[in-house]
Amino acid sequence: MIRVKKLVPTAKLPTRAHNSAGYDLYACQNTIIPVGKTVIVPTGIAVEFPHGYVALIWDRSGIGAKGIHRFAGVIDPDYRGPWGVVLCNLSGKPFEITAGDRIAQVLFQTAETWAVEEVNELSNTARGVNGFGSTGI
Repeated sequence: MIRVKKLVPTAKLPTRAHNSAGYDLYACQNTIIPVGKTVIVPTGIAVEFPHGYVALIWDRSGIGAKGIHRFAGVIDPDYRGPWGVVLCNLSGKPFEITAGDRIAQVLFQTAETWAVEEVNELSNTARGVNGFGSTGI
Protein backbone atom coordinates (compact mmCIF):
# COMPACT_ATOMS: atom_id res chain seq x y z
CA MET A 1 0.00 0.00 0.00
CA ILE A 2 1.13 3.53 -0.77
CA ARG A 3 0.21 6.09 1.87
CA VAL A 4 0.07 9.76 0.85
CA LYS A 5 -0.16 12.82 3.07
CA LYS A 6 -1.30 16.11 1.54
CA LEU A 7 0.93 18.90 2.85
CA VAL A 8 -1.00 21.77 1.23
CA PRO A 9 -4.66 22.14 0.21
CA THR A 10 -3.78 22.34 -3.51
CA ALA A 11 -2.02 18.97 -3.50
CA LYS A 12 -3.46 16.07 -5.47
CA LEU A 13 -2.96 12.37 -4.80
CA PRO A 14 -0.99 10.44 -7.44
CA THR A 15 -3.28 8.78 -9.99
CA ARG A 16 -3.06 6.04 -12.60
CA ALA A 17 -4.83 6.08 -15.94
CA HIS A 18 -6.01 2.84 -17.52
CA ASN A 19 -3.45 0.09 -16.76
CA SER A 20 -0.48 2.45 -16.67
CA ALA A 21 2.63 1.37 -14.81
CA GLY A 22 3.26 4.86 -13.46
CA TYR A 23 1.28 7.14 -11.19
CA ASP A 24 0.96 10.75 -12.35
CA LEU A 25 2.37 13.41 -10.04
CA TYR A 26 0.83 16.89 -9.92
CA ALA A 27 2.18 20.38 -9.30
CA CYS A 28 0.65 22.05 -6.24
CA GLN A 29 1.51 25.61 -7.27
CA ASN A 30 1.94 27.72 -10.39
CA THR A 31 5.52 27.75 -11.65
CA ILE A 32 7.31 29.20 -14.66
CA ILE A 33 10.49 27.45 -15.79
CA PRO A 34 12.69 29.91 -17.71
CA VAL A 35 14.53 28.73 -20.83
CA GLY A 36 17.62 26.73 -19.90
CA LYS A 37 16.80 26.70 -16.18
CA THR A 38 16.13 23.88 -13.74
CA VAL A 39 13.60 24.21 -10.93
CA ILE A 40 12.14 21.96 -8.27
CA VAL A 41 8.37 21.90 -8.74
CA PRO A 42 6.60 21.03 -5.48
CA THR A 43 3.90 18.37 -5.43
CA GLY A 44 2.63 19.16 -1.95
CA ILE A 45 2.68 15.52 -0.88
CA ALA A 46 4.75 13.22 1.31
CA VAL A 47 4.60 9.49 0.66
CA GLU A 48 5.16 6.27 2.58
CA PHE A 49 5.74 3.03 0.71
CA PRO A 50 7.12 -0.37 1.75
CA HIS A 51 10.79 -1.06 2.40
CA GLY A 52 12.33 -3.14 -0.35
CA TYR A 53 10.94 -0.75 -2.97
CA VAL A 54 12.16 2.47 -4.59
CA ALA A 55 10.14 5.29 -6.14
CA LEU A 56 11.55 6.29 -9.53
CA ILE A 57 10.43 9.63 -10.96
CA TRP A 58 10.21 9.68 -14.77
CA ASP A 59 9.26 12.13 -17.50
CA ARG A 60 5.72 12.33 -18.79
CA SER A 61 5.86 11.97 -22.56
CA GLY A 62 3.54 14.94 -23.12
CA ILE A 63 5.79 17.53 -21.50
CA GLY A 64 8.94 15.71 -22.59
CA ALA A 65 7.86 16.30 -26.19
CA LYS A 66 7.70 20.03 -25.34
CA GLY A 67 11.35 20.07 -24.24
CA ILE A 68 10.82 19.68 -20.50
CA HIS A 69 13.05 17.00 -18.94
CA ARG A 70 13.06 15.54 -15.45
CA PHE A 71 16.36 15.29 -13.59
CA ALA A 72 17.09 13.31 -10.43
CA GLY A 73 14.37 10.88 -9.52
CA VAL A 74 15.24 8.27 -6.87
CA ILE A 75 13.21 8.35 -3.65
CA ASP A 76 14.10 5.93 -0.87
CA PRO A 77 11.44 4.20 1.26
CA ASP A 78 12.59 5.82 4.51
CA TYR A 79 12.13 9.41 3.19
CA ARG A 80 9.06 11.12 4.64
CA GLY A 81 9.56 14.69 3.44
CA PRO A 82 7.84 16.62 0.68
CA TRP A 83 8.20 15.38 -2.86
CA GLY A 84 9.43 17.79 -5.52
CA VAL A 85 10.09 17.12 -9.18
CA VAL A 86 13.28 18.53 -10.72
CA LEU A 87 12.37 19.83 -14.18
CA CYS A 88 14.65 21.47 -16.76
CA ASN A 89 13.42 23.60 -19.64
CA LEU A 90 15.34 22.63 -22.77
CA SER A 91 12.84 24.31 -25.08
CA GLY A 92 13.16 27.76 -26.62
CA LYS A 93 10.49 29.49 -24.52
CA PRO A 94 9.45 29.74 -20.86
CA PHE A 95 7.29 26.83 -19.71
CA GLU A 96 4.26 27.53 -17.54
CA ILE A 97 2.95 25.03 -15.02
CA THR A 98 -0.38 25.54 -13.31
CA ALA A 99 -1.30 24.01 -9.96
CA GLY A 100 -2.96 20.69 -10.77
CA ASP A 101 -0.91 20.00 -13.92
CA ARG A 102 0.59 16.55 -14.30
CA ILE A 103 4.36 17.08 -14.23
CA ALA A 104 5.94 13.62 -13.96
CA GLN A 105 5.18 10.02 -13.18
CA VAL A 106 6.40 7.73 -10.44
CA LEU A 107 7.03 4.01 -10.71
CA PHE A 108 7.41 1.89 -7.58
CA GLN A 109 9.83 -0.97 -8.17
CA THR A 110 11.57 -3.56 -6.06
CA ALA A 111 15.09 -2.59 -5.10
CA GLU A 112 17.52 -5.36 -4.29
CA THR A 113 20.62 -4.63 -2.29
CA TRP A 114 23.93 -6.41 -2.69
CA ALA A 115 27.17 -6.73 -0.81
CA VAL A 116 30.02 -4.81 -2.44
CA GLU A 117 33.29 -6.70 -2.83
CA GLU A 118 36.54 -5.23 -4.11
CA VAL A 119 38.36 -7.50 -6.57
CA ASN A 120 41.52 -7.28 -8.64
CA GLU A 121 39.98 -8.70 -11.81
CA LEU A 122 36.53 -9.01 -13.40
CA SER A 123 35.35 -11.93 -15.52
CA ASN A 124 35.87 -11.76 -19.29
CA THR A 125 33.02 -11.29 -21.77
CA ALA A 126 32.83 -11.06 -25.56
CA ARG A 127 32.16 -7.30 -25.26
CA GLY A 128 34.88 -6.66 -22.70
CA VAL A 129 35.56 -2.97 -22.10
CA ASN A 130 34.03 -1.73 -25.38
CA GLY A 131 31.60 1.00 -24.35
CA PHE A 132 29.71 3.85 -26.03
CA GLY A 133 28.77 2.98 -29.59
CA SER A 134 30.44 -0.42 -29.52
CA THR A 135 27.26 -2.33 -30.43
CA GLY A 136 26.51 -0.21 -33.48
CA ILE A 137 24.53 2.93 -34.20
